[in-house]
Amino acid sequence: MSDYTSFKEHILKRLPLTEEELNEFCSSFKAVKIKKRQFIEQPGFLAKHRYFVVEGAFRAYVIGDEGQEHTIQFAIEDWWISDYNSYIFQQPATMFIVALEDSLILQIDYESEQQLKKSRYSFETFFRILAENTAAYMARRVITNLTKTAEQRYEIFLERYPNIVKKVPQYALASFLGMTTEYLSKLRHKRISKKS
Repeated sequence: MSDYTSFKEHILKRLPLTEEELNEFCSSFKAVKIKKRQFIEQPGFLAKHRYFVVEGAFRAYVIGDEGQEHTIQFAIEDWWISDYNSYIFQQPATMFIVALEDSLILQIDYESEQQLKKSRYSFETFFRILAENTAAYMARRVITNLTKTAEQRYEIFLERYPNIVKKVPQYALASFLGMTTEYLSKLRHKRISKKS
């Protein structure tokens, strides 16, 4: 199936597997088309899957007590997404995950992932690498949020994730960076003015 081409490349960048191992690994994933604005996770329900984005874009967010949305994560092509706390601990989700555009994902359910990990040490290694990368990313994000100004956070995000900036709506990016949409708009205009 052609949907697995980019996925196989993604896996091989992180772990050398034989063709047989690669096919065995991929066979545990199911390709699913998701429409723009469709939710793949919602609070109160168990997150049954981990998702690899083949095409498209997703946003994970929570809603605060006063009704404000806080973006936790984005995922575009070649990224993973889930409500990891719910998925890993098999407890009700706290996040909404919504498609920002028509998308194609590969999903694996919790039981299939556990079976994969038990079947080969190399498969368990792959998921450990994913977990380590996620932990490092979240630590960087917390440190950046605590030590940088809003403008610095925006500049760092632009530098590290230019492809995400092109795909996500301004309100979602502002929410992720911890600022208002109006303030982000000012930063964007200021940046454009500097370039002219």
